[in-house]
Amino acid sequence: MFSQEPRRRFRNPQLLEVICQLRFPEILAISARPPVDFQEAIRQEFPQYRAVNETPAPKLVGAPGNFSVQKQPDTINYHFISPDGVWRVNLTSKFISLACNRYTTWEDFCQKLDLPLVSFIRTYQPAYFERVGLRYINAFSRKQLDLEGVPFRDLFQSCYLGVLAEDDVQETATTRCSVDLEMKLRGGASVKLHAGPGLIKKQGAPEDKEVRFILDNDLFMGGNIPMNLSVGALQTLHQHADSLFLGAITPQLMDALDPQEYL
Repeated sequence: MFSQEPRRRFRNPQLLEVICQLRFPEILAISARPPVDFQEAIRQEFPQYRAVNETPAPKLVGAPGNFSVQKQPDTINYHFISPDGVWRVNLTSKFISLACNRYTTWEDFCQKLDLPLVSFIRTYQPAYFERVGLRYINAFSRKQLDLEGVPFRDLFQSCYLGVLAEDDVQETATTRCSVDLEMKLRGGASVKLHAGPGLIKKQGAPEDKEVRFILDNDLFMGGNIPMNLSVGALQTLHQHADSLFLGAITPQLMDALDPQEYL
């Protein structure tokens, strides 16, 4: 499941999105007034702006057998987007995040994260981070990789496939099959993993009927994480993400992704 192979960068990456999210004890000032100072600090790199009112799902409260539904207050989610739409910063009273839909390297991602993260800490001075998360969402297209007709069992390790790893199971006859896992990792990290075939739906885009293989690794560290340790926490999560990804794919898929070793 894990690989100790060296890091790779790929000429044919299959990433849909990479998201870094840092949660903190609620800061009421963020929801009480627009984040003017924060926007000014990052506006040159993230000039597009919008604010979205979001209604969280109701919460069940009470003892077993005596539950009641408690409505949650609306949340203002502030969006700050790069001119090309590739990068997006989200800020609410409880978290800040950076998302990228055209990921290149971890170093580039960290460089882009630096400005909004430093600006957030300077502007709002959070006490600590409650959760540091890093999520990689891959959707492997056999069409894009010139692997049409190749079964998923030849492209992914059996522990990620469930019954699709069996020779007598027809992939085309299986309407649903996924592996969902939560586990603790070294260094205080944890992962929620989802793997299995699925369709990709993009708002405003034509329907894509190709069945892709989804590999969604959501890695995180919890607890009271000091500001000065948040970057180290992200580095640990990234190392685990590399190990999980390389441990999930077979040599045949590795070749199709066209890997290059980092210098």
